[in-house]
Amino acid sequence: MSDSSGQHEPAAAPVHFDDNALIAGRRVKLARLRESGIAYPNDFRPSHRAAAISEHYGFKTRAQLEAERVAVTLAGRIMLKRIQGKASFATLQDATGRVQLYLNDEGVGADSHAAFKHWDLGDIVACEGLLFKTMKGELSVRCTGVRLLTKSLRPLPDKFHGIADPELRYRQRYVDLIVTGETRDTFIARSRTIGAIRSFMNSHGFLEVETPMLHPIPGGAAARPFVTHHNALDQQMFLRVAPELYLKRLIVGGFERVYEINRSFRNEGISPRHNPEFTMLEFYAAYTDYRWLMDFAEQVIRDAALSATGSTMLSYQGRTVDLGRPFERLSITGAIAKYAPRYSLAQLQDAGFLRAELARLGVAVAGHPPGSAALGALQLALFEEVAEHRLWDPTYIVDYPVEVSPLARASDSHPGITERFELFITGREIANGFSELNDPEDQAERFLRQVEAKDAGDDEAMYFDADYIRALEYGMPPAGGCGIGIDRLVMLLTDSPSIRDVVLFPALKREE
Repeated sequence: MSDSSGQHEPAAAPVHFDDNALIAGRRVKLARLRESGIAYPNDFRPSHRAAAISEHYGFKTRAQLEAERVAVTLAGRIMLKRIQGKASFATLQDATGRVQLYLNDEGVGADSHAAFKHWDLGDIVACEGLLFKTMKGELSVRCTGVRLLTKSLRPLPDKFHGIADPELRYRQRYVDLIVTGETRDTFIARSRTIGAIRSFMNSHGFLEVETPMLHPIPGGAAARPFVTHHNALDQQMFLRVAPELYLKRLIVGGFERVYEINRSFRNEGISPRHNPEFTMLEFYAAYTDYRWLMDFAEQVIRDAALSATGSTMLSYQGRTVDLGRPFERLSITGAIAKYAPRYSLAQLQDAGFLRAELARLGVAVAGHPPGSAALGALQLALFEEVAEHRLWDPTYIVDYPVEVSPLARASDSHPGITERFELFITGREIANGFSELNDPEDQAERFLRQVEAKDAGDDEAMYFDADYIRALEYGMPPAGGCGIGIDRLVMLLTDSPSIRDVVLFPALKREE
């Protein structure tokens, strides 16, 4: 391996309007590379990775390595570089970790060593050599060849401070991944979490499926959709807000257990816990109910935590979260009574009192014009204001009112209540599930009430889905379904305060 570029100062390259002096200097070096041949070669294939080298050889002594003469070939980015007279040191980073390189004239040749001295931090290089340990015991590669594969034109952030601006981290995630090990670890944990969930679902008899992301009618959740137009069909289409109604069509079709790890889209606000496109696990199982779902969802989350972190005892923002214990279950009014005991049970059953109290707190009841909400919706609004944020330990809130649960089965023993739950951990919703409504006439009536709400100005109310009603008329077995927010779960497992920290490329306002 050889590369003689960088020994002579090339003619100045054209300077772009946004170049500063450092970038301009690197463009000069790139111009020289182009003069000498292929500037961006693609003929090198590394046979080793930094982490594997450390794992297999890091424990060996200097004498053992000298005797074994282990030859390696590596490629990666120069993250640190020190020139010490006739010798040079560099830290090479690949996708798995870092390893130190040692170069001198004797090993790589005078021309290649001289060229290396002109390379910059961020350049991607290839090397080959023999493993050894320095006097301080650091595993290193004594290079016998080195080449420049990719010239980096922009300097990396300061190695000691990284990227201080959070928006810059999100906007230039590629730089964040280069310089911030914790960011790489977060997305490795995310991948492990999704892999563990997929394995768990498959092992419990669920079939992974894919359903449309473009819907002629948005459904499956109360949310504001993104709207687009399909030119060939000449019709309005919507990005899906949830895959629910399609997955339940599959239950009708005879698949008794299905799941999808899906991307969904909601044209709503952005916050530390909301991104307009997000990832969910949604699963449906015939011949189950919401009680079975709560037990099963616990298992899914616990198994994901063990796979991603090795433990069910987590630390989130300085406080512990124990996923190993059975999750608590409370009704909406039970949660208010526990976390806001200033309200009496009689007050919580008094719609007039609740309207007045919500008005005093400045809380509007979502989806309801002032004064129109029924008791259940009023209780839910008060719960969201005074209790939800206090649900730190895993807690199921159960028995939601019918008027806010248009797809859930109504309770046989408690009029106006559905067999529905939401799971809260660290004060935020993680999952939502219920026994499925499979009565086509009841479902049609609820859709009609949603249409009335939409006509009255509720942008998040559902549409009437006639084909879904037709599917139910063929007969859907009793079933339960649940959605688990993958992004929020990964936030918990990686101790990340914002959803933007666990989405590789979060939604941002376009740069000027």
